[in-house]
Amino acid sequence: MKNQKLIYFLSDAHLGTPDHASSLVREKKLVAFLDEIKEQASDVFLMGDLFDFWFEYKSVVPRGFSRILGKIAELSDRGIRMHYFTGNHDIWMFDYLASETGIIVYRHPTAITLNDKHFFLAHGDGLDENDRTFRILKWIFTNRFLQWAFARLHPNLAFRIANGWSRHSRMLHGVDPFKEEREPIVQYARKYLENQGYDFLVFGHRHCPVDYPLNDSTRLFILGDWMTHFTYAVFDGEKIKLTAF
Repeated sequence: MKNQKLIYFLSDAHLGTPDHASSLVREKKLVAFLDEIKEQASDVFLMGDLFDFWFEYKSVVPRGFSRILGKIAELSDRGIRMHYFTGNHDIWMFDYLASETGIIVYRHPTAITLNDKHFFLAHGDGLDENDRTFRILKWIFTNRFLQWAFARLHPNLAFRIANGWSRHSRMLHGVDPFKEEREPIVQYARKYLENQGYDFLVFGHRHCPVDYPLNDSTRLFILGDWMTHFTYAVFDGEKIKLTAF
């Protein structure tokens, strides 16, 4: 395993919140991490909500984030496969990152095989079947006509509205501690994934770092975040380790 390239998973930096100064500190820390791993990485999976808000017009994208976007492009240019799962805060990501940085964008949960190990990967939002409010909101945000209508707004107004909503949502809901018996991701995994032959289930969204044995052959990982925990998972070809930077 000495020469085995490593695969990294991280999620939920929410760059842009709560203000430019504190976001920039986290962005620089994330860039430093990506710079540190670039010699040993074959793949990096960004599992959603890298940005607290993201929307692309045909010729306008959100201001800022030049350091992280440049680093993603640099790693992609080096031949490192960069992957991005859209989350509930960056669901309006279209083709800009793919065309400008070479990153591969996923919009739905995806099964993938890495080094003969079977993974199920998803941001993790919308898995609570009882959360009807979230499901309605997700339908609204993914509706093509409503996306078109939002894009008709001037960017200054559109970004002000969306950033206000995004920050209000973060302050309103906060982060609940992981409790196995009530955890929507665990319930979803047990209902749909437990007997599907996966070795590893990897999710973001919940902002709490978790390494949980779903059964004798499947481990479930929740990646934590890059707001308070600065955690990530690394796969060496056989096993995954959840650690902090």
